[in-house]
Amino acid sequence: MKFIEYTVHTTTEGSELVSDIFWNYTNYGVTICDVNDIIALQKDKRTFWDYMDDDLAAPQSDVLVKCFLPLDIADENIRSINADLELLKERSAGFVPLGTLETSRREIEGDDWIDVWKKHFRPIHIGGRVVVCPEWIAYEPKEGEVVIKLDSNMAFGTGEHETTSMCLELLQEYLREGDTVIDVGCGSGILGISAVKLGAKFAYMTDIDYVAVRSAEHNAALNGVAERVKIDLSDLLENAEVRGEVMTANITADILCRLSESIPKNLKEGGTLILSGIIEPKLEQVISAYEGIGLKLVKQVRKGEWFALAMRK
Repeated sequence: MKFIEYTVHTTTEGSELVSDIFWNYTNYGVTICDVNDIIALQKDKRTFWDYMDDDLAAPQSDVLVKCFLPLDIADENIRSINADLELLKERSAGFVPLGTLETSRREIEGDDWIDVWKKHFRPIHIGGRVVVCPEWIAYEPKEGEVVIKLDSNMAFGTGEHETTSMCLELLQEYLREGDTVIDVGCGSGILGISAVKLGAKFAYMTDIDYVAVRSAEHNAALNGVAERVKIDLSDLLENAEVRGEVMTANITADILCRLSESIPKNLKEGGTLILSGIIEPKLEQVISAYEGIGLKLVKQVRKGEWFALAMRK
């Protein structure tokens, strides 16, 4: 089988945003080649290097993000990717440096690289209890651990991104046994599935992307929680009678602000709203939007360029 390897030149700050776009158009893998990751590992005192080229010691802005597209649909998907990159450039102007966004493509052949790609995935430990594990890896949980199996080929959130990991950590902190959880913009379903496996009675999940909904349904079945979740293709829950003790929304700051009056309507009084996907220039704007409708900020956390909030209704 032939593939097109499509590459975008960007920055460390822009690499996850570009990869998120790529994941909308491929089930065959996305890679980020960032020398700054090597520099960070070299500075980590838990990691020891026998040798590293001195040329790698200087931070570099050019980061390569690559995706792999089946040859027969590559041209159509590349047109869509380029349109999304233009939209990203407009929305990120002045906030997130994206670099040149220069693109290139080349044809590659064979499926062997997919197995190589899978070898790079390992179980991810998040917080004190959650372990996110690709479905093809056998993992024996330690006492108290909750394993979330994901089919990473279907994308939309694996726990590696800072925004997702912060949500999972806050979820472990604020979720109580028997709670009902609502996740807006569920992606792979990782947050709702984790909530149920951590003790939630039920999880309602929504997303505007059909492929994301399919991915969440697949992963819910994979984790044996399909009977305890409901996944809808929509912006928000339309049923005002559905109420939750915990809500999560890991989306962009602009959308969080736009939906600030709608998102909390299904949250019970005294409930906790977990928000993520927020960059620093938008942080105060998001906080103000939700405090303005009566929510109280109870915790703020940061990882890298991203912030997450826990707010009480």
